[in-house]
Amino acid sequence: MTLKGKLIKDAVIFEKNAIEELHNRSFYGRPKGDTLEVSLVENAYLIYMGKIRVEFEGEGLDFKNFFLKASSIFKNFELYYIVYKDLRERGYYVQPAVTGFRVYPRGGHPGKTPAEFFIYVTSERIPLLLSSIITHLGTVENLKKRLVLAIVDEDSDLTYYEVKKTIPNGTFKLCTEDKPSTASLLEDRVMIWDPKVSLSLQKQGFFGKPMDEGHLQLSLVESCYLLKNGILEIEDREKRKLDFSGFSTLASKIESNFSIKYAIYEHLRNTGLVPKTGFKFGTHFRVYKKIEDMAKLPHSDYLIHAIEHEHTFSLQQLSRAVRLANSVRKDMIYGAVDSKVQFFTVGRMRL
Repeated sequence: MTLKGKLIKDAVIFEKNAIEELHNRSFYGRPKGDTLEVSLVENAYLIYMGKIRVEFEGEGLDFKNFFLKASSIFKNFELYYIVYKDLRERGYYVQPAVTGFRVYPRGGHPGKTPAEFFIYVTSERIPLLLSSIITHLGTVENLKKRLVLAIVDEDSDLTYYEVKKTIPNGTFKLCTEDKPSTASLLEDRVMIWDPKVSLSLQKQGFFGKPMDEGHLQLSLVESCYLLKNGILEIEDREKRKLDFSGFSTLASKIESNFSIKYAIYEHLRNTGLVPKTGFKFGTHFRVYKKIEDMAKLPHSDYLIHAIEHEHTFSLQQLSRAVRLANSVRKDMIYGAVDSKVQFFTVGRMRL
């Protein structure tokens, strides 16, 4: 016998007999006294499966008319339906949640096992706010769950990404020079002229790249870090000394996002990591946890991109970055700068 329910506001209400048939057996909806309250997306799937009939103001709704009605009530309803249907057909028990859906591990279900992860549903066309991700991460971490992005593309195909906080760290320790060496700021990099200092910083500190034998060229972030730590003194071409503030101001005119990049660079260096440019990978930094010999440089461990706390992700760019990182067997990490630095790993997830 097909179960009948009534659409009331943003849910469908079934009588007591549906609790055993829909909830106790297959974990649809939520019992409310002697009735069962089932969400719109669950109902659409149940209508599609031929398990229920839904009435609205005395008239029966087929799949098409229910879907149209639900989409007028629930924003981006079709996205949630696509994700819900995919998860159910993969064998997961799924329940609506604040983030989108609460998903239980295979072999588990509500009342037997805790949920494994929470799904955040979005479309490739919808900009994704980092602040939203941070809020949802806080929610799921308090519940000791995992956060997964379900991104629906224009062909209605699905890609899942797990997002989690991380704390990258390494083994490098900065060795200070006895006396600061003087370097020169050129157009968009700094040159160290002293061969001894050049060799020391390059071999022991893994800074810069030799321009030739005896002369070392440094990036702006490397130079600023060495200046702040009292290892270098930096002059402009008129031999005027630059302090940290003055150098940072000039560097920000050369590179508009310098302050964000520098904050991430400094944090990475201070936690024992060695960041080098990630230009070839389309990111700010490729990062090494351990380097013993620059002549035998290992593969980098992370790709890290510096962003502001107010950053808005383009999901096409996010997808491209994660795919590239995966193809070269690295973690794709975003370093967000606010009053403190936070790091987030984004990785493809196969359900």
